[in-house]
Amino acid sequence: MGLGSGIWVCVIAFVLHSCLFLVSAKKTYIVHMKHHQKPLSYATHGDWYSDHFQSLTSAAPESILYTYDSAYHGFAAALSPEEAESLRQSDSVLGVYEDTVYTLHTTRTPEFLGLETDLGQWVGHSLQELNQASQDVIIGVLDTGVWPESKSFSDVNMPDVPSRWRGECEAADDFDPKIHCNKKLIGARFFSRGYNMVASDNKESQSPRDGDGHGTHTASTAAGSQVENASLLGYASGKARGMAPQARLATYKVCWKSGCLGSDILAAMDRAILDGVDVLSLSLGGGSAPYARDTIAIGAFAAMEKGIVVSCSAGNSGPAKGSLANVAPWIMTVGAGTIDRDFPAFAVLGNGEKYNGVSLYSGEGMGSKPVELVYNKAGGSSSSNLCLAGSLDPAIVRGKVVLCDRGISARVEKGAVVKEAGGVGMILANTAASGEELVADSHLLPAVAVGRKVGDAIRQYVKTAENPTAVLSFGGTVVNVKPSPVVAAFSSRGPNTVTPQILKPDVIGPGVNILAAWPQVVGPTGLEKDTRMTQFNIMSGTSMSCPHISGLAALLKAAHPEWSPSAIKSALMTTAYTLDNTNSPLRDASDYSISTPWAHGAGHVDPHKALSPGLVYDATPDDYVAFLCSLDYTIEMIQVIVKRPNVTCTRKFRDPGQLNYPSFSVVFGKSRVVRYTRELTNVGAAGSVYRVSAEAPSNVVVSVKPSNLVFRNVGDKQRYTVTFVSQKGVDPLTNGFGSVTWKNDQNQVRSPVSFTWRRM
Repeated sequence: MGLGSGIWVCVIAFVLHSCLFLVSAKKTYIVHMKHHQKPLSYATHGDWYSDHFQSLTSAAPESILYTYDSAYHGFAAALSPEEAESLRQSDSVLGVYEDTVYTLHTTRTPEFLGLETDLGQWVGHSLQELNQASQDVIIGVLDTGVWPESKSFSDVNMPDVPSRWRGECEAADDFDPKIHCNKKLIGARFFSRGYNMVASDNKESQSPRDGDGHGTHTASTAAGSQVENASLLGYASGKARGMAPQARLATYKVCWKSGCLGSDILAAMDRAILDGVDVLSLSLGGGSAPYARDTIAIGAFAAMEKGIVVSCSAGNSGPAKGSLANVAPWIMTVGAGTIDRDFPAFAVLGNGEKYNGVSLYSGEGMGSKPVELVYNKAGGSSSSNLCLAGSLDPAIVRGKVVLCDRGISARVEKGAVVKEAGGVGMILANTAASGEELVADSHLLPAVAVGRKVGDAIRQYVKTAENPTAVLSFGGTVVNVKPSPVVAAFSSRGPNTVTPQILKPDVIGPGVNILAAWPQVVGPTGLEKDTRMTQFNIMSGTSMSCPHISGLAALLKAAHPEWSPSAIKSALMTTAYTLDNTNSPLRDASDYSISTPWAHGAGHVDPHKALSPGLVYDATPDDYVAFLCSLDYTIEMIQVIVKRPNVTCTRKFRDPGQLNYPSFSVVFGKSRVVRYTRELTNVGAAGSVYRVSAEAPSNVVVSVKPSNLVFRNVGDKQRYTVTFVSQKGVDPLTNGFGSVTWKNDQNQVRSPVSFTWRRM
């Protein structure tokens, strides 16, 4: 990724630390070598890289931080700009790229996803048999590490570790592999060399242990063992368990207090591939860039070639359009939605109006007596309405409820600012940026979060009432909330700015107010001043939805070990649903309008149906090479991604959208006609017959040939061609959505379609 790519801001339920780094005299560069040129005199590529490096630079051998074998061909090294330029001039070097900073994207979901009930006959097997089969599946989680003492990582009744596992648990002062790893947590490594280059004052423990919480939360969401009586200080009480509770976990710590470095991420992906993981889960990312400059996309390609499913969060930059990252077609790009559980809280104003909001506040409360409510004049500074640090005057705030606008600083940080200034409560009001979305937090003082419309009403009340007052109260946990799911406002949106002909995100999963395991040394807000201890925490973000899909991919891998990563992705996409639990189209939390595939992709995952999808859109590594060739990348750029010495573009799609993808993104430019051919593979019964139906906006005509597909045998493949024809004179700023669906009495194989028009 280039230097110009923006660093993501996390929208998750704890405070992100500053992303400022100390300037180092040398920087980390990732060097891509023509590894097939290794002379026979060298025993390993690493030996050759080291010699070549020293022959071209004056740097010491220890300047090489990592040597990559699987995810990449080359090494990462600490270099001066002059040394980097010297390497670029070498005939054995394909490219030299400056390291990139990535950031984190930050149990009722098993019931919500239907995983607590029998999944029906899946090739004649039961849910119990599926969970048993998943004991052979290994999920690798790249994040902030792991808190191994959590009950979510218990290995009670688990059989021996699969013999093919080649990973390990790395020892550290606070991490003993003999004590902290077991038959559930079978791998724990850490990668910090790239990070330590730019954060030279890094005092964090060099260890696989999680001192942040994010990694423990995501790992337990994907594959946590079942834990009875789990809750966050009484909220969301019940059984906590991951999506694949019998699967094995391997954690790779790549993120530290100020972010995650591309060189460390690539080293972890390289190691995970060699270790033998089946699924890789990455709840992190950065801005979008061409795939040859995207560390995660490059590592994910190598993983895909080895049959590993790579699931990544879409980002938390919604509802802005074109805000996605991790959009490579060989990656599962996951957005976030709500579940049917909520944590209601209430604000009663002095005029008698009672407004609904949400909160995870668990203290004594503020009683039933109305208290003066203040807003915006608290100190007179322009930042006081946002309750930023130092902006509130204690003389004005003390003993009162403060109305704070959401934005700029973390939600829980605002409550801490109010408390420090002597306030007794807070109403956190959304602005237009976050719309009607409500995210619950475990505040340090009585606090209620409300949507934009309610926030505007309360703002107006404070400005016009002679003596504005409020009293806050808390309603605990409620379930069976309707409508749900709703697409989270923070979930990043399409269109895909890297390759507009590939529709992203792929799916959404549960990502709002998710309960999962938490370290015993971090308070639920993540603030240093939060001294409360809890074994579980509730967080929100695409960071939380990503490991849900990673765990479901592990279940599909257990059910269908012969399926490719593309087939598993297809099964999850084509069976996803687009109606909520009121049987209405999915809504967008930003303004409660009807959601679109740019927000929810193919829809919300449905594990039941994904196990038996009927048909899948499969794609091979060679198909992805043909896709890359269609992007007009140079052969050198394609080699960076594909890592093949003699890669050629003898096979090239005339259009990137020709890739055999489970969705369509139609871009009308020079021509009003776009035609794509797709191939479906029968993974259902022999003798299956499917008929097609298509939906499109009124300014597009869709035709599909043939209109029926007959699959005589399991494994048979059939092709069809779909033609999209636009009316003349459509405004180039227009967009629209539709679908192409193949169905019979047993299955519905649905592909979303997005339409955009470009002025050429």
